[in-house]
Amino acid sequence: MSAIVTERALREMYLLPFQLAIAGSQPGALMTSYNKVNGIHASESRNLIEDIVRKEWGYEGLVVSDWFGTYSVSEAVIAGLDLEMPGPTRFRGPSLMHAVASNKVKETTIDDRVRKVLEMVKLAAKSKIPEFVLEVERNFPEDQALLRRAAAESIVLLKNDDNILPLDPSKKTLVMGPNANIAAYCGGGSARLPAYYTVTPLEGIKNKATGEVSFTQGAYGHKELPLLGEQLKAEDGQPGYTFRVYTEPSSIKDREAVDTLHMASSSAFLMDYKHPKVTGDLYYVTMDGIFEPPESGVYEFGLTVAGTGLLYVDDELVVDNKTSQKQGTSFFGIGTPEERGSIYMNAQQAYRIHVDYGTAPTSKLKLHGVVPFGPGGLRLGGCRRIDPERGIHEAVQLAAGVDQVVVCVGLSGDWESEGFDRPHMDLPPNSDDLIRRVLAVQPNAVVIVQSGTPVTMPWANDTKALLQAWYGGNEAGNGIADVLFGDVNPSAKLPLSFPETLQQNPSYLSYRSEGGRVLYGEDVYVGYRYYEKTGVKPLFSFGHGLSYTSFRLSDVSVSQNRGDQSKITHETLEISVSVENFGSRSGAETVQIYISPPPTTRVMRPVRELKGFSKVKLECGEKRGVTVSIPSSLATSYWDENRSAWLSESGEYTVTAVGTGQGNSVSQTFTIDWTRWWNGLPYTAVDNASG
Repeated sequence: MSAIVTERALREMYLLPFQLAIAGSQPGALMTSYNKVNGIHASESRNLIEDIVRKEWGYEGLVVSDWFGTYSVSEAVIAGLDLEMPGPTRFRGPSLMHAVASNKVKETTIDDRVRKVLEMVKLAAKSKIPEFVLEVERNFPEDQALLRRAAAESIVLLKNDDNILPLDPSKKTLVMGPNANIAAYCGGGSARLPAYYTVTPLEGIKNKATGEVSFTQGAYGHKELPLLGEQLKAEDGQPGYTFRVYTEPSSIKDREAVDTLHMASSSAFLMDYKHPKVTGDLYYVTMDGIFEPPESGVYEFGLTVAGTGLLYVDDELVVDNKTSQKQGTSFFGIGTPEERGSIYMNAQQAYRIHVDYGTAPTSKLKLHGVVPFGPGGLRLGGCRRIDPERGIHEAVQLAAGVDQVVVCVGLSGDWESEGFDRPHMDLPPNSDDLIRRVLAVQPNAVVIVQSGTPVTMPWANDTKALLQAWYGGNEAGNGIADVLFGDVNPSAKLPLSFPETLQQNPSYLSYRSEGGRVLYGEDVYVGYRYYEKTGVKPLFSFGHGLSYTSFRLSDVSVSQNRGDQSKITHETLEISVSVENFGSRSGAETVQIYISPPPTTRVMRPVRELKGFSKVKLECGEKRGVTVSIPSSLATSYWDENRSAWLSESGEYTVTAVGTGQGNSVSQTFTIDWTRWWNGLPYTAVDNASG
């Protein structure tokens, strides 16, 4: 897939964050992406790797490909890609030796690539972390406290009409919704890591409340059935299940397992599984555990595989994902859709769950894609089936009889992950209906959304209290409860705009690929830049976030430290503003600093852009000055495509300091006397012209 993007947008929107990271930290390694940029794979782009990253920015570290993101022998080496991942190599063996022998790749180029790898080995050795040892947990009270603080301080208070929040912990509280009793603590794909522990929103609320807390499901929100592993018990009675590996299929009597593991998660991607007796991608796995349903009813089980799989409950075949398979999107496009089956179960009765799995070579499906993920994988899910209408009806009835209602909705790692795009912005089916009908009988219900990106909220005008809680990590549930009951005053701001509809997105007209390319049609008008330029009002704006107290900004001033006028990066802007907490609670205010260009510029520019921010904690009645220092080069420049350099134009610029609440902003102007071009790291002026 080729991302087609103008040079200006590439520099200002997409490369600048990497440029700042290198300027501020000189990271040890950079990773190239899978895709092409303007027709050339990132891992083969000499312009990106050598010309920009190494020569212009002065980067000295390792450049590594994403996993299976190398597509050539000579081109990637010449472009500056030091390390192909993962091993064993596909391109840097005999083919590369032939390229060197034929003088297509110079030995000095190989020396350059090898030198960077050896430098990384030397850097890693300094950590003194021993190789091939068991991992240990870092799960100390101070770590848990930090995680809890991070979870709470990341929550954005989107609405709080009539000061519904904070809730009273002594009152009777009903908790409901798809995300209430699950731990949606991270996204999917490479972002998903096993947690030492998790806290669900329901658990967090129960931990904090002193009054009665009840729960009703209301509706499910899963894309695939919830992972079953942690609800099982292994043969020794411990939580989880037994995972056995065989080199022979189950049709072979008295076969012996070559490996036996105790597992908790019932999602297993086998790309990294290694065992000395397993010499290829063809082998077999069983999963065995005991399931004791918490209540009687019909239970659904689901099996997703890259390979073949059969699921048995007490020796009864419930799911067949072997005999007749369909191609799906699971496991980066090499797996099947989730195949489901159901069976009635009695509460607290022990049922034996058995999965018989064969790796990817046992499947007759024709696998497509450039990423060969080896043996494949399997995923086991399950839960009690509920009728959507009945579940919502029960939730509405219960909501009418309690003091406080908390509705937890959102997405999860099943919906938001690498390897695919969301087809729309909607919440999972039945979530919107649940919220609407609960608000009809309990208008003060608090709605909590967990997602990593915006979702449509057709009920937003009807709710009085709304929180965006993201995924929150291990302590997500406790962090949510801390904000709900007022132990933590919310202070976070939205890091992206929330459009009202999918059609409001700046990239809506160029979304999806056509002919192997994606056109970045929004150009430099990404996010809030688009909404402010067009006058389109999103549902919630970038930088929005309320508090349980009130703040006021005043007395903004701008001073210019001009330094050496031949070097624009020696100049800084010092923006100072007074912040006052005139509310009834202590709290933290984030002062956002936006810069607007002169009224007339050589190219069209955004109305304003965020260039800095500072967070300050204030007690009730406290007033304090805040100063934000910004390099003039970053505050005023855009990319000049004609000169291939950053351009800081002369003229009068406007600084706007923005705080919490409608209309809470103050502005001041400053003047840039010279028009100057600059490039590289450090930012040194390469040309001067009087303005």
